[in-house]
Amino acid sequence: MTDLSLLMLITGVIVGGLAGSITVHVSYKTKVADLEADVYDARVIREALKEEIFRLENQSKPKPRKKRGKAQKK
Repeated sequence: MTDLSLLMLITGVIVGGLAGSITVHVSYKTKVADLEADVYDARVIREALKEEIFRLENQSKPKPRKKRGKAQKK
């Protein structure tokens, strides 16, 4: 009887450990996928902002306005 209960205990520990590790793996897999998607989105946004900054820095200055002549008095 003791050998059978010891065997059941060892089997339960092994099965419980496997089930726990599979559960942890599945739950963290979705979290990691979400974080990777956030990193990808952040990289895309960063590249777009870099291009915008580069475009604004290389923009030529506007031409100065022409000076008006003296207004005619009536």
